[in-house]
Amino acid sequence: MSNCCKTEESSCCCGPKDTQCDGLPAVSTSLSGKDIFGACKVRWGIGRMDYKVEPGIYKVNNPDGSSPVLVSANYKLTFDTLRKNLADLDCWLLILNTKGVNVWCAAGEGTFGTDELVNRIEQTALADLVTHRKLILPQLGAPGVSAHEVTRRTGFVVVYGPVRAADVRAFIGNGYKATKEMRNVRFTFYDRLVLAPMEIAETVKIVLPAFGVLFVINLFAKRQFGIFDTTLYVGANLAGAFITPVLLPFIPGKAFSFKGWLAGLVWTAFAFWLFGWYAPGFWLLVAGYGFLLPAVSSFLAMNFTGASTYTSPSGVLKEMKIALPFIIGSAFLGAILVLIKSFVG
Repeated sequence: MSNCCKTEESSCCCGPKDTQCDGLPAVSTSLSGKDIFGACKVRWGIGRMDYKVEPGIYKVNNPDGSSPVLVSANYKLTFDTLRKNLADLDCWLLILNTKGVNVWCAAGEGTFGTDELVNRIEQTALADLVTHRKLILPQLGAPGVSAHEVTRRTGFVVVYGPVRAADVRAFIGNGYKATKEMRNVRFTFYDRLVLAPMEIAETVKIVLPAFGVLFVINLFAKRQFGIFDTTLYVGANLAGAFITPVLLPFIPGKAFSFKGWLAGLVWTAFAFWLFGWYAPGFWLLVAGYGFLLPAVSSFLAMNFTGASTYTSPSGVLKEMKIALPFIIGSAFLGAILVLIKSFVG
């Protein structure tokens, strides 16, 4: 184990080739199979809260006193994304203790903040390591850092770099100036797609208990829940947790809750047609599931607000305040109608 993996909670990937660092930890710009596998696990919510590296100073390639200092979070996925884009660049990485949270979220929570940055500069004796007094911070970390306060307390000047790690080398090569494209916050199809597995994994925590409840109800119900009901329910969950995030810009509406509700409604209506439920004898089920399933999709879609760059904390709270009463009311009414059909027949 290399000297950049000093604690049990650290998940640093440093290997034998990364330890020639004259007393300071060095990292490779190439990701190993273990790094890639670890990222895949985290995308599915496995070990997410423990996926972090030790805060401190790291060497990338062969930096000296004049090399740039890049500041980032100790969430390992963020750490890996940054270092893999630094090939052929000699620099220092100053990693803050964000408790394993990415830069954007940590800036909102305050862990990627002024005090942590100042303390990390002092603890690593950064002023003795470099001859310049310039720090490159990710643009998405700006809400948590008071640049003038950092300068007053440490003498280091904060320069906000590009949104994406892939533009860091071009930013430095351009004299620490960002183009308009570098400042644009994009949330592409790929960005949404890689976040979707985490949303799906979270729905499992809801789906499995629900199936347990349905199993118990089936012991007493006149009309038992079967494959059609299961398909409807699973489809509604996927409509909210997967389809809505992936197709976010293409679904009408602004509120995530409405987008999820609409996706759930489309799925439910299609499933009714597919199962032949638009017929006498099924109207109570159609009404019940028509209220229940879009509400489920709406709630799950609204959870994605925390992962999206389309929202703000105040906007999320406002949407929840408006949408939750409708979601709860619709789900409750729908569940009552479905249960009536199940026990009355």
